[in-house]
Amino acid sequence: MRSFGIKMVAAGFCVAALAQPAVAKDIVVKMVTKGPTGAYAFEPALVKADVGDRIRYVPADATHNAEIIPGMVPAGFTAPKGAMGKEFILTVSKPGVYGVKCLPHVSMGMVGLVQAGKGPSPNLAAAKAVKLPPLSAKRMTPMLAQVK
Repeated sequence: MRSFGIKMVAAGFCVAALAQPAVAKDIVVKMVTKGPTGAYAFEPALVKADVGDRIRYVPADATHNAEIIPGMVPAGFTAPKGAMGKEFILTVSKPGVYGVKCLPHVSMGMVGLVQAGKGPSPNLAAAKAVKLPPLSAKRMTPMLAQVK
């Protein structure tokens, strides 16, 4: 009988451990003027995250910011505008894609993309329809092609 009780307690601990929510991650993205992927870039440019994760955009210098690209976020999501030379934190609260740009360098192709969640991105078609400057579109198109 004692063995049965110990097994029940152990089973209870296993169920409790499985029921715990996943721990959100902090993912760091560098905003660089020059780097391995080219000039004026987010590194990495494409981030795959889970809902609840925080993506921290960290500037290499005071000439960069990060902010959301209008039309490239899940419905109902609002984010603060990023300040020049300051870290921007994007907490992904809904599944979907989140487009990010550096306002002073978007015409030079400084864009990034976050895919949150494992399933189909509900706003992918809307994100693909957003008009971007030519160099940004050239960088964003392959990123959008990699998400579901």
